Amino acid sequence: MKGRQGRQERRRALQELLRRDPFLTDWQLAEELAVSVATIRLDRMALDIPELRERAKIIAAGTYSEIRALQGEEVIGDLVELNLGRAGTSVLVVLDHMVFARNQILRGHYLFAQANSLAVALVDSDLALTKTAQVDYQRPVKLGDRVMAKAEVMSVQDHRYQVNVKSFVQDRQVFSGEFVVVDVAKKGGAKHE
Repeated sequence: MKGRQGRQERRRALQELLRRDPFLTDWQLAEELAVSVATIRLDRMALDIPELRERAKIIAAGTYSEIRALQGEEVIGDLVELNLGRAGTSVLVVLDHMVFARNQILRGHYLFAQANSLAVALVDSDLALTKTAQVDYQRPVKLGDRVMAKAEVMSVQDHRYQVNVKSFVQDRQVFSGEFVVVDVAKKGGAKHE
């Protein structure tokens, strides 16, 4: 009976952890609850909680409809929050095809693409393009890591948006970038059909 009680308490704790941060990996949940990853997977199945990638897609489903400058599949990572003209967040789970085979480190263009597409998505326009970018790669990202990119519009001037993006893996900053994104449609550019 005590084992069942422990399981029920652990499952409640699992639900609470995911309520606070739905982007925790099975490995992080296992570490937090001091159990094996297999136990977390069994608990998730019993509670009908999808794995991380599916949870991110469910959260993102409503967010993609707000984007005007990009199609949903053009955003690199899973868009989880978007406040047009203000701020946004995306999550990228590092998969096998994204890393160098010899050392399992993420190829830099994925970090850039995640940040750049998030910056462009913030512009409330039918056609927005990146004019300039200054980026800084601060530490390696590895296979299995979850990169959370947070973007904020710092200023808007003459149809130019200055957007700062910071990317994190478990609260450690791994990337930062300053992007200037131009609202081409409002500058008299062709509408994107």
